Amino acid sequence: MRLPPPIVRLNTRRRARPRGLIFRACASVLKGAAWLIPALLVLWAFMALRYDSPFAPGWISVLFLLGLVILLFRLKRLPARLMAVAGAVLAVFIWWSTLSPSNDRPWLPDVARTAWAETSGDTVTLHNVRHCDYRTETDYTPRWETRTVRLSRITGIDLAINYWGSALMAHPIISFQFADAPPVCFSIETRKEQGESYSAVGGFFRQYELIYIVADERDVIRVRTNFRQGEDVHLYRLNITPDQARGRFVEYLAAMNGLRDHPRWYNAATTNCTTSIRTQHNGSERTPWDWRILANGKGDELLFSRGRLITDGLSFRELKAKALINDTAVKAGDSPEFSRLIRTGHPGFSNLPPPAPAPVPPPAPAPVTPPS
Repeated sequence: MRLPPPIVRLNTRRRARPRGLIFRACASVLKGAAWLIPALLVLWAFMALRYDSPFAPGWISVLFLLGLVILLFRLKRLPARLMAVAGAVLAVFIWWSTLSPSNDRPWLPDVARTAWAETSGDTVTLHNVRHCDYRTETDYTPRWETRTVRLSRITGIDLAINYWGSALMAHPIISFQFADAPPVCFSIETRKEQGESYSAVGGFFRQYELIYIVADERDVIRVRTNFRQGEDVHLYRLNITPDQARGRFVEYLAAMNGLRDHPRWYNAATTNCTTSIRTQHNGSERTPWDWRILANGKGDELLFSRGRLITDGLSFRELKAKALINDTAVKAGDSPEFSRLIRTGHPGFSNLPPPAPAPVPPPAPAPVTPPS
């Protein structure tokens, strides 16, 4: 008896082509981007109104968002919805672009004055050098001085890096050293009005003006080491020649005087305490871009990798640990020898002449209590 031949079932379904899968994946990504980009633009417009509107910013930002949502529900076609979003965001952007920075606002006392400089040959006269008399971080008597320095007596630059939270974020303070005068510090900061405090999100909008603070080390460094809680300051000597240091000093003077005549907005991403230092240089002289310029808590690591720090032969980890000056700053207190004492025993300063002692300022006037 012969057996019937086996039945062979053929799979007639077509297999999905790899090209079809790739095409559908790309289409999905493009569709997602088509909604993600407008969503991010709407979020920006909402936050711009929330932080920068001069009138009822909370209500105006919420009404903007609700009005746009209602409009999108009424529109049925995707092109019409995208045009509505584009129009709304463009209107906010046009308004936002009209906001102008100013030097005339009710400022906090520690940023009430803008520093400026006069140059006559080798002599530079610095006006409104800050030297506050601190009792606590928030209880202080503002004091402003006029100092005269000579460009030919600049010997170098020291860099103080201030940490207050994340290891990725920090605040740099540049301290110029002179052979015959106390150090002069430059700190690029937000200029806050009375009643304002710093907002990390608000810093991305037009919330604060930019200010170049020129200060004594016993002010701008000591307030961070001795009075603010949870802050660390590391002090380094830059590997830079006196001629290069003089060039950097002149750049600071030009930027500082420019702000006095033409105020600018601070921006946490593009015009902050670190990017402003880089943009002071001529385009051809700027250091190559690096992600650690934005994540400026790694700025000392970047400088170490490029040979810009005097290391005394230490590894970066050893150098950073030994560059912490909080304990020595607390011991130094308000001594006229503060600048020398915070460098004694720390790497980078052993073979250098100590900074000149700071002049003893006149007693600060007693704080005035407003009448009740």
